[in-house]
Amino acid sequence: MDTSDLFTSCKKGDVSRVRYLLEQRDVEINVRDKWDSTPLYYACLCGHEELVSYLLASGAKCEANTFDGERCLYGALSDAIRRVLKEYKQITAKCMKRDYYDVFLQRLLEQGYQSDIVFIVHGKSFCAHRCILSARSVYFAEMFETKWKGKNMIALKHPLINPAAFGSLLQYLYTVSSKPGTCVKVLTIEPPGNCRLQEDLALLADCALPAELRVGFGELPFDSTDNFSSCPDVCFRVADYNFLCHKAFFCGRSDYFKALLEDHFSESEELQTQPTIPVVTLHNISEDIFIRVLYYIYSDDTELSPENAYDVLCVADMYLLPGLKRLCGRTLAQILDEDNVVNIWRIAKLFQLTRLEDQCTEYMAKIIEKLVELEEFAAAVKENAEAVEERQETDSIPLVDDIRFHITSNVQTYSAIEEANQKLEALENLLASIGLEC
Repeated sequence: MDTSDLFTSCKKGDVSRVRYLLEQRDVEINVRDKWDSTPLYYACLCGHEELVSYLLASGAKCEANTFDGERCLYGALSDAIRRVLKEYKQITAKCMKRDYYDVFLQRLLEQGYQSDIVFIVHGKSFCAHRCILSARSVYFAEMFETKWKGKNMIALKHPLINPAAFGSLLQYLYTVSSKPGTCVKVLTIEPPGNCRLQEDLALLADCALPAELRVGFGELPFDSTDNFSSCPDVCFRVADYNFLCHKAFFCGRSDYFKALLEDHFSESEELQTQPTIPVVTLHNISEDIFIRVLYYIYSDDTELSPENAYDVLCVADMYLLPGLKRLCGRTLAQILDEDNVVNIWRIAKLFQLTRLEDQCTEYMAKIIEKLVELEEFAAAVKENAEAVEERQETDSIPLVDDIRFHITSNVQTYSAIEEANQKLEALENLLASIGLEC
């Protein structure tokens, strides 16, 4: 329904509706219809310049010399839109914000943050991370365990491994955003596919699991393995279990862990079996919930269920992991029903999950005639009204406004209008009964 609405709104040039669908409903901006057309293509075809600019700034794909780019350019209704397309630069601030995981990996590579190995290729230095190279390439994993074991600096002198080729290889292993080049053959590396990036890095989470916890976790998104050394540099002690992890991932993905490990590192102890690895104890979190956080930090994905989503959400909020919060919100959205929708709406408000909040109010609009009979819903309306600072009698109530919007949106047929009027009347009667007419 949302996808169809997006295409329709792009054809009409309804910028506000498109913005709502992308930013509040989280509809995929580059989705395709049965004719293999994208929202951007329809905005170009129908001549909506303002909408075209917004879609491009929000991450719509329109690179030159690609099918989508050429099709949008050819189908553009006006020269003004063609100029916008030609001047378009794919990497914008808003576009980059749409994929924090890729940006994180790119930053690790470019800045060498928490790197533990340096390659010298014909005089040029490249900082890297053993754990990432080992997870992404069997060749690197084997070399770190044999010929390069214990070395912090490695010189590569093969004539076919030039700095540009090696830099391209590292870029490929970290982000799969460029072709690896000649040195792949020289180093006998099998190029990993794009779909394997997250799966490969999830192997680091597998290795971080304590041995006694690996049994029985087959439901986790990836299988565990012991076929390479993950080179951990920090140990998190959670409920008497030791998780051997990597500061680059935890500090790079979370400002909470960055402050914890960089600012208060002197408070940690050392792991007895490996004295060089500091131990940081995490309180008020179970090993099961930490495992969900662990997989998210390494792979940008984790296994959630309706039973653990709220607990993971609380921890994600504390650890400053907005992406994990959104995953929890998606899980909670799947279990909305008459009995829990008000409570989940409260959770969405508390943790600032705007998409989940909107999904709740949309669901409330569908069952409003039942909800008005519940004391819990009336209490939520009262609380929301009181939250409006210095509210006057004529001021609106955000929760009520959102429900009204969903009741009346896209109402076209006579029967739908009648149904909407009945729902609005039920809502007005509730407001009158609790003294909040507006």
